[in-house]
Amino acid sequence: MPDHEASGGSADEDSRLRIYLLPNLLTAGNLFCGFLALTRIVEADLTMPGFEAVIREALFFILLACIFDLLDGRVARFGGYESPFGQEFDSLADVVSFGVAPAFLVHRIVLADVFVNHPEIGWFIASMYLLCGAFRLARFNVMATYGGTGGGKEFIGFPIPAAAGVVASLTLFILWLEEKEFAKGWWRYVIPVILVFLSVMMVSQVRYPAF
Repeated sequence: MPDHEASGGSADEDSRLRIYLLPNLLTAGNLFCGFLALTRIVEADLTMPGFEAVIREALFFILLACIFDLLDGRVARFGGYESPFGQEFDSLADVVSFGVAPAFLVHRIVLADVFVNHPEIGWFIASMYLLCGAFRLARFNVMATYGGTGGGKEFIGFPIPAAAGVVASLTLFILWLEEKEFAKGWWRYVIPVILVFLSVMMVSQVRYPAF
């Protein structure tokens, strides 16, 4: 009996640690895009003309990370490749690509300018988004592991990839407005408000359908 229990425990542990190549390769692509986005944001010199092109590249990498995140989950489910390892790896990648990168981007491009006299407010709003996103991912993993509503037909709390997509799209829109020389100024106050709203919705108990 002890030998049987020991072997059963070992098999269960092996299943939890199983690593599937294709979905985890897609997750690695997600993480790599997040890293590239951060690299481009750091390299952007906001005092030089044409910096918008560098920021667009960073935004492109964030949106590309969203595509990788969408694909890795689909591949894992359709191929029967779901595993606890893949779930944790996916969340770690999401923290970088959809938490750190968008928060750093918005702080550098928008918040630092809007709250130039009170920079601590900009840092607070950016860090609030990051912390709420990390909380959202941790709660999702716990609920999925212990039988809560972590996935399936609905999500609890706004998904962080969707939040990052909203932030990246709005930043692109504001850059476009400035290029067209439309009335600006108050446009920059839209993103801080939306960032706070998304932060609250990510940690809320609101249920969203899983498409």
